[in-house]
Amino acid sequence: MTDRYTRQTTLTEIGVAGQTRLAAATVLVVGAGGLGSSVLQILAGAGVGGIIIVDHDHVDISNLHRQPLYNMADIGAPKAEAARDALLRANPDIVVAAQSERLTPVNAAALIDKASIVIDAADNFAVTYMLSDRCLAAGKPLISASVLGLSGYVGAYCGGAPSYRAVFPDVPEVAGSCASIGVLGSAVAVLGGLQAHLALHLLLDCRPSVLGRVVSFDGLTLQFGGFSFADCPEPEHIAPFIGLADLAPDDIVIDLRGVAEAPVLPRPGARRMAPDAVNSLAAAHPGGRIVLCCRSGQRALRAAGRLQAMGRHNLALVALEGGPS
Repeated sequence: MTDRYTRQTTLTEIGVAGQTRLAAATVLVVGAGGLGSSVLQILAGAGVGGIIIVDHDHVDISNLHRQPLYNMADIGAPKAEAARDALLRANPDIVVAAQSERLTPVNAAALIDKASIVIDAADNFAVTYMLSDRCLAAGKPLISASVLGLSGYVGAYCGGAPSYRAVFPDVPEVAGSCASIGVLGSAVAVLGGLQAHLALHLLLDCRPSVLGRVVSFDGLTLQFGGFSFADCPEPEHIAPFIGLADLAPDDIVIDLRGVAEAPVLPRPGARRMAPDAVNSLAAAHPGGRIVLCCRSGQRALRAAGRLQAMGRHNLALVALEGGPS
């Protein structure tokens, strides 16, 4: 044990045993943007022994106000690789793996299998549902956060607690983004810091457990809130994300993208349909599975929610590029 961790091993909640637990842990962090910047810096500083970073994006100058992991020299670099290099400069005693790719149904299970805890820092509904489904199946805790404007929330799901779907079964029909609405860097840092804190709390096996709890933060009124969802039942029906290779011959494949966005359909026989027209599918094709496709999965999630509300449950979703829009 070096002097690096003296200030935290002095805590009775940590000590040498706790530091050993952190060193033995591997955390998967999906998203190395605003939330991920704070999460990654705190986990690396605390001595989490293994960190896997998954992010397909590149550093842009518009990121720098809320992503302190990067600087001007990183502009244009893959975020996962720039983040890895920054963490290893700060703490060369840990192992950091960078994967510059999108999270997809194809790679999600293998990535989650490597981790003790999964952190969803992508701030994207499709990624969150994808991770939640697979963490629930694998019995791995999922720490997910969302932030927009001056406020947000973070919760600890799966791993013995209800899933994200159990708490938030419906995707908002209209959802803003950092690009359209804006976001304050300090609010991002607060929520990212809370994500890292919940992850460390679980890795150290502190009590009471944070599993099954949501913490909210309003940066305008400076108020914290939250609730327990430990007793939430899992939804009876879900529309899982699948890969194109998982399509069955008799699936009814609906592409929600326009021709300009996607001139080529995902497979021969697929139909193109505007998202606001999917209600017509509720009574059609009673025996076949409807597979809704779009670029990021966001439109497919919303369309599936409308069909489920109309009693259609044999559904699946495809994010043709995965990850955030």
